[in-house]
Amino acid sequence: MNDIDAWVWWLVGAAALGIPLVVTAMPEFGMLAVGAVAAAVVSALGFDAVIQVLTFVVVSVALIAVVRPIAARHGTQRPRLATGVEALKGRQAVVLERVDASGGRIKLAGEVWSARSLDTGRAYEVGQEVDVVDIEGATAIVL
Repeated sequence: MNDIDAWVWWLVGAAALGIPLVVTAMPEFGMLAVGAVAAAVVSALGFDAVIQVLTFVVVSVALIAVVRPIAARHGTQRPRLATGVEALKGRQAVVLERVDASGGRIKLAGEVWSARSLDTGRAYEVGQEVDVVDIEGATAIVL
């Protein structure tokens, strides 16, 4: 055991930190593993244990301080590309059958949808263009 260089131990530590990274999907373990790899490089260059540990701490803390907030910010952003029902909200449709608060039919994105008016006192006649404000189940809510 005494014959193994310190840089090898740092690489073993980096690999050991990679295991919980994969198992728990916590990126902090990956940042600590990068710190251990940096310490292994410093060790291979011949620096003493104090410099190795300082390198590990500085690189790990710097990565956590810089990368974590960026990753958190990207994790909370809504996707820029709306898909499915979300992509239909805000689109225009053409009334195929009279639409009022109790129902009707529209042509939306090339498909026939059941629809109802958002304003209960308003009705839309055949051929009129309406805006889709929401989708509830298979029914478009129009305005």
